[in-house]
Amino acid sequence: MSDAWTHEFSFPIPAPGERVFRALIEEKELTRWFAEHAEVQPRVGGRFRFWGRHTVGAPSEEQARGTLRELEAGDRMAFDWRILGVASVVSISLSPEERDGESYTRVAVTHALEGKIDGPRPRELVDDWWRFVVGNLAAHVTGHGEVVRPDFADPSPEIRLTTVIDAPPARVFRALIEPDALNRWIAKDASVDARVGGRFDLGWSSADDVEHHGPPMRILELEPDARLTISWPDWRGDASVPEQRVTWILEPAGSGTRVTLVHAGFVRAVDLSDYPFGWGHFLERLADVARSLEAA
Repeated sequence: MSDAWTHEFSFPIPAPGERVFRALIEEKELTRWFAEHAEVQPRVGGRFRFWGRHTVGAPSEEQARGTLRELEAGDRMAFDWRILGVASVVSISLSPEERDGESYTRVAVTHALEGKIDGPRPRELVDDWWRFVVGNLAAHVTGHGEVVRPDFADPSPEIRLTTVIDAPPARVFRALIEPDALNRWIAKDASVDARVGGRFDLGWSSADDVEHHGPPMRILELEPDARLTISWPDWRGDASVPEQRVTWILEPAGSGTRVTLVHAGFVRAVDLSDYPFGWGHFLERLADVARSLEAA
């Protein structure tokens, strides 16, 4: 029985196709958002290699192999990639798309693997890798959000994002803990038992735009106006994945608040998936809600 399998993933990016394609094929572009090192010969049969600490399974140049199988400028590319010892072919196509009257480019990835990757949750590893990669690609070509490139050899990977909100800590904390405020920036039908050990339920089981199939979160730390930590189950509902932690740290910054978000407890760096980009989006929404709350 063959162990060959194929993973497919697509994502719309609000940028012209020519800009997206340039980021995919030019060495200088690739080393800004994708890999620590890249070598590209932009022709069919030419080299297409990438390696370094930001590449899963290829920390050194000696481990990097790959050639371009297809190349249609602005539209399509395909290349060989040996991922964690398994031969594979990656095909990426770009197509124009209109969403709410705005022009987008849909990036469609087909990753065909010739065998099974050793280790736990191999399919989730590949899915999370492409979510992470396309999120970085979008941040790079649009200039919106940060490009996040972890060290894939890091035994304790985490997400750490910081922003300053033009509202005092007490108001930001209310936006983190009050159900009505949570419903305005992250939750669908929030329910919060505001004590250590209390339930912190965002009501995502009925949400159309958020996937989270694990059990409800719990409050692990609570310091009014200063700190909130909640448990974070695996979003796919896999009970074998250790529970993570999400912490918001609030510090006075002039008349506002410096907010540091730390999402920790990942088993491997690739498990960060598209969380960095999701949390960046939600921090912007948190800021809007905190600023709009009336003083207590």
